[in-house]
Parts: sequence; structure tokens; C-alpha cells
Amino acid sequence: MNIIRVATYNIHKGVQGLGPARRLEIHNLGLAVESLDADVVCLQEVRHSNRLEAKRFPMWPELSQADFLAPQGYEAVYRTNAITRHGEHGNALLSRWPVLSHQHEDMSDHRLEQRGFLHVMLNVHGKMVHVLVVHLGLIKASRVRQIAQLQRFIEREIPESAPLLVAGDFNDWGKTVQQAMAREGLHSWNARQPTFPSRLPLAQLDHVFARNLTPMGLMVPQGHIWTRMSDHLPLIAEFSLPIS
Repeated sequence: MNIIRVATYNIHKGVQGLGPARRLEIHNLGLAVESLDADVVCLQEVRHSNRLEAKRFPMWPELSQADFLAPQGYEAVYRTNAITRHGEHGNALLSRWPVLSHQHEDMSDHRLEQRGFLHVMLNVHGKMVHVLVVHLGLIKASRVRQIAQLQRFIEREIPESAPLLVAGDFNDWGKTVQQAMAREGLHSWNARQPTFPSRLPLAQLDHVFARNLTPMGLMVPQGHIWTRMSDHLPLIAEFSLPIS
């Protein structure tokens, strides 16, 4: 049996706190990502660059955050969702498996939120596995339209028989996302695992959905170190990949 261990994590751009108490957490996040021991790590709010933060924090990495966070032997894929005054940020995928190709689709619904999703194709034990890294909007009406766009992309670009993972921060406090994903044959582990806010988790905003993969388990790391690095906790899911 081939097991795929997948993690999704909104890293809050590698910085936590407000005002003078703001602190750089990207170095701790590097150790944390490695400790997840995931084959595939799906990241949201990843900074490619930020000139203001680079001036503010002497230890700001020279590498982009996706490359900085990739454990040794992993391949990093990053695509920008938002361009800001001082830099840009988006989604990233870190893979222990070879990356075959990748693309990005913009799903910005209004001018106040720049959003998108990353589509990566991986070679896992000789089988092509599709992964979508998603970060949906804060407004419910926007999310409904973004989910519909995601569904159209899946129907258009991904063969129905192909193994598919859809992971990320869906910003949904209800069951709208689960129900929409189920209509595409995508399901997650039944047990609820709250991931937000990290200090007192009340809602599971982060999900890993799968099609043509068998769910094996779901867990959220606990402990003080995780609560200080981001406003989200990471979510780890394991799946078995059919052997053909």
C-alpha cells in the first residue's frame, strides 16, 4: 500500500503579532514544516518578497519563503495571488515527489481581495496525482462563486479517474465547501479537526479533500509552539494511493 501524507498550512506570511510586538516566525516555521514529515505540503499566505518587512527584520531570509521552507530534497512550487505595495504573496506547494507541471488560476472576486489557486501535477510512485492549493475569500458570496470556478476547473482540466487532492484555507465556517466538494466526488475524513484560531481553535477552515484516494486519518498538531507561529494550525491528512 502506498501512503501519501499531506499537510495544509496558512503561515500568515511568516510574521505574527501587532505593532511593536510583531515578530518574525519564518525560521520556526521552517523547523515546523520539516517536523510535519509530509510528502506534500500545501501553504497559503506565502511571501515571495516584501521590501518593508525585509528592512524591519534583520533576519529576513534572502530566499523566497517557499524556497526557504522547503526541507532538503523537496521541490518548491510558488505562484503569486496578490501583488501589494511592498511585495507579493500567494500559494505554494512543497513536494517530496517529482513535480511534472504546474499552473495558476486567478479567482479574485472583487478588488479588495486578490485570490487564486495553484494546480500541481506530481509523479507519485509512477502515478500522476493532481493537487490544487486553494485560498478562498472572506466573503461568503465570493466563496460561492470561487467554489463554482474551482468546480469548473476540475471538470475541465482533471480526468475523472485521476487521483486528486484539493487542500487549503477555505475560510468557510459551515458546510458549504464540504457539500460542494462532495458533488465533485471529493471527500475528507469525517472527524472534525478545528484549525482556527490557533490559540483557541473553534472552526475547521482548513481542509484536505481527495478523489480516487482512500482516507486513512486526519490530525492537527498541538502545543504552544504551533499557537505562536500562525493564526492557523496545520492540518495533516493521510491517504492510500491505489496500486495499479
